[in-house]
Amino acid sequence: MQLKPINQQVVAIVGASSGIGRDAALRFAQRGAKVVVSARSESGLKSLVDEIQGFGGEAIYVIADVSDFQQVKAIADRTVAEYGRIDTWVHTAATGVIAPFEKITPEEFARVVDVTLMGQVYGAMAALPYLKQEGRGALIHISSMEGRRSLPLQSPYSTAKHGLEGFLDALRVELQHEKWPISVTSILPSTINTPYYNKVRTKLGVKPTGVPPYYQPSLVSDAILYAAEHPMRDFVVGDAGKVLDLLQRISPSLADSILLAIAFKAQRTNEPKSEDAPNNVFEPIEGYDTVEGDFRNLSIPSFLDGLDMNPPLKWGALAFAALGVAALAGIWGTKNNI
Repeated sequence: MQLKPINQQVVAIVGASSGIGRDAALRFAQRGAKVVVSARSESGLKSLVDEIQGFGGEAIYVIADVSDFQQVKAIADRTVAEYGRIDTWVHTAATGVIAPFEKITPEEFARVVDVTLMGQVYGAMAALPYLKQEGRGALIHISSMEGRRSLPLQSPYSTAKHGLEGFLDALRVELQHEKWPISVTSILPSTINTPYYNKVRTKLGVKPTGVPPYYQPSLVSDAILYAAEHPMRDFVVGDAGKVLDLLQRISPSLADSILLAIAFKAQRTNEPKSEDAPNNVFEPIEGYDTVEGDFRNLSIPSFLDGLDMNPPLKWGALAFAALGVAALAGIWGTKNNI
């Protein structure tokens, strides 16, 4: 499967007013792609397009609420009307309610799923006909490590991300069966320093935070841009996420125990915040149209992501590690036989 170079692509990015989507849009435009950005926040989209056009990039914006299929379809339709095609569709839009399950209303739970899961489904529905019309392309969906391992106090978001992983698995195989050269990639970030924790609803009595360590949004953008040119199944961003993924595969009960010990306290700051504070669950809010959130001081580098973007090096490292384990096993066996 061959994808176009980024400087020849038309890219639609949904959920682009802040955070990962905003950073990815800037990066695509800097690399020469024509970019269509969408979100609910017109002020955030307008400032983003102004920034892109300010350095000579090409971009337009479309206001949309992803819980409405017709509004999502309008993003795809406008992209093709303006630029003639879609080469890559990047879907990042999400919201959340951080609270114990028993304090979450049915309406809140449904809304998080509508935006964070169904919005992604609608995105694929809207983009696929145009990708098939072009004869190739990439669907890049921003999932989360919570799609592999749920966190307490985030049950609606974790539910949505688990559902997204199931949807993408089914879609990917269907497209392979039909022999469509369309890449379906799930990007699974660890805790990322975006304004997400400023914007979501909390019922903890304090401003929420992700479970540290944090990683910078640029790491996720690196993965997105790589997947736009190199077909890949999934990409876990951040070393902590890779460790959690491995732990969940080996011993879910051990993961339970670790989260029981750390996750409740780790998701609370000391800053008071009422559950009635402005949030973006049902309506957009102003003031957070930035790439980064408030936790740069908790951000650390990630050393293993580079291996996923360099397959020969990755498989060489794994082979070397396997040989090392085999050698140690051989030495151990020899000693035991003596």
